[in-house]
Amino acid sequence: MGPVADPVETPPGDRRFSAAVAAVTAAFGDPTRREIYLHVRSHPQTTASEVATAFSLHPNVARHHLDRLAAGGYVEVSLERSPAAGAGRPSKRYRTAAPPDGDPTLDLVTHRDDLVVSLLAQALELLGPAQAERMAERVGEDYGRQLAERMEPGEGQRSVRAAMHAVADALTAHGFAAHAEDRGASTAVVAEACPFGDAATQHPVICAVDRGMVRGLLAGLCGTAADEPIPVVLSSRARGDDSCAALV
Repeated sequence: MGPVADPVETPPGDRRFSAAVAAVTAAFGDPTRREIYLHVRSHPQTTASEVATAFSLHPNVARHHLDRLAAGGYVEVSLERSPAAGAGRPSKRYRTAAPPDGDPTLDLVTHRDDLVVSLLAQALELLGPAQAERMAERVGEDYGRQLAERMEPGEGQRSVRAAMHAVADALTAHGFAAHAEDRGASTAVVAEACPFGDAATQHPVICAVDRGMVRGLLAGLCGTAADEPIPVVLSSRARGDDSCAALV
């Protein structure tokens, strides 16, 4: 019997990335909570009552979401007594927290580069529909495979259903507010938000990047070869469908 190989140690950068994905998923897996975070970011010093009004929620539900965000370090809480309240109980006010240096977690949620997205959209448009579609999907697929390699390296091949749930986590960490739904023998990943925003609506070809990401993630997580893709049925609101989803 030959010598037993030492287990391959996961690089610190990969561990930090996996932890960041898990942290973002836990905090922002609920689409409403993600929207509340974005609301607080644009309305600093807001209160739970104001959030409840903005989202038509019961104040206790709004407070629960805010407390979860605060527990994760995504928002900060301060106490402020309104002059109109006199000696009454001070109200909690919320604002987004500044990310620590080198912490990738908030970058995954808040990073937007509108200039680059606009440049991408126009570049794809100039290529023509067919060529732009192929290129956008190829770029997305390559990135998805690289992303899969960085998610819990060494875990081995997963079932398609387990992989789809991991895909939902990864997409959520990238701003898609995605969740997985088991539908009998099939599993769907439904995205409630799009990090490309209006650019995807104006240039639906950008959706090909998302499709490529899903295919690349699935291929990487399930261990399939590039020439043996897992069949995925995809829909996009930007293209007129009812939802943005990937179904296997």
